[in-house]
Amino acid sequence: MPDSQPQQPPRNDGAASDATALLLSGARLADGRTVDVRLSGGRVDAVGTAGSLAPGARVDLSGYLLLPAPAEPHAHCDLALTADADGPAAYAPDDVQRRTTEAALLQLGHGATALRTHVRVGDVSGLGALEAVLLARRALGGLIDVSAVAMPRTLTGIAGAEGLAMLRDAVKMGAGVIGGCPDLDPDPTGHVEAVLALAAEHGCAVDLHLDGDDPALLARFAAMAGGLRPGVTLGPCGGLTRLPRQLATRAADQLAAAGITVCALPQAECGALEERRSPVSPCAPVRLLRAAGVRVAAGSGALRDTANPVGRGDPLEAGFLLASREGLPPEEAYEAISGQARAAMGLPEVRVEAGFPAELLAVRGESVAGALSLAYSRLVVHRGRVVARTSAVREYCDSAAVVALDLPRQARTTQGDGRQPPRN
Repeated sequence: MPDSQPQQPPRNDGAASDATALLLSGARLADGRTVDVRLSGGRVDAVGTAGSLAPGARVDLSGYLLLPAPAEPHAHCDLALTADADGPAAYAPDDVQRRTTEAALLQLGHGATALRTHVRVGDVSGLGALEAVLLARRALGGLIDVSAVAMPRTLTGIAGAEGLAMLRDAVKMGAGVIGGCPDLDPDPTGHVEAVLALAAEHGCAVDLHLDGDDPALLARFAAMAGGLRPGVTLGPCGGLTRLPRQLATRAADQLAAAGITVCALPQAECGALEERRSPVSPCAPVRLLRAAGVRVAAGSGALRDTANPVGRGDPLEAGFLLASREGLPPEEAYEAISGQARAAMGLPEVRVEAGFPAELLAVRGESVAGALSLAYSRLVVHRGRVVARTSAVREYCDSAAVVALDLPRQARTTQGDGRQPPRN
């Protein structure tokens, strides 16, 4: 589905009446309250104290923390899961569709209910990869929302004429976001101008790969892109860390003034810019950017491809790294993979409050810090229904230490509706 501007959802405090209503009971919220949450019509219908809402179809979330679901703002599903391939990745449409589907389901299992994937267009592959991604998007409807970014290589000069025509066709096919790699074009400024002009013509969002180590290019980009709707995102911008502090701060101020979002990739960079540099740049300077007022989202980037053969595609790992390596408080780190990521993608805001979209993640634990640290068991809600569940069982052999500590064991009793409860 094409990205759109975030909108405040209408409130709905009435009782649930349709057959799809679902009660999430005994969930803990980030503020420490234990509540029941009723879902209906794809939205949060009501939130009340534990035991206060009428029973119905019910999922027991005792021992779970209930949060707005993460979103994945920077994926490369067309290249995912190719690290073990002999030679270049197979780029036939069937291969791309299979990889996109598998990658999206992996990230859904981790908790992401929306995903933005950058897809190469032009060169040898033409529009075949994009068509395959759009087919996968349709097949995944109802499980996870997928949006596609058309990513050409060259848009200037004689070679760029074909890329620009291909990019126009990609928008007509259903790519809701226009991307590109200015650093790989002989004329980076011309590349940016072409992307922004086409985005303005079609009313599309923009999401560019940019290293960010050229302050003059960043300044020109900010001046050209300021105020463009429905929004502009840059990533991974690891090159900002190589700039002198004064230049990096000035660039951050310019990005903030232009309303541009930076999507950092704390796990590792993606492969779109790997031809340009070695070694790989570090994560974008998230604290410097946030201090300047830049919206900072965080994505996963590579998922077990040549750029990162051990990439997990796990939003919570990206949040963990923002907290542990970049020094963000856990709540701010989670916001970067959830609220800020959704805003960057033009998706509606999510809260565990009546009237908001029922895009939720339940994680075994009691706090956001614990969720980022040991988020093994997860339950994912998309459009008001449970679409994925991961259960991890931790057991220890009999010993005096285990008995003395009264460590938690796996409970296998059934709920009132006959289903197994979420596992530890």
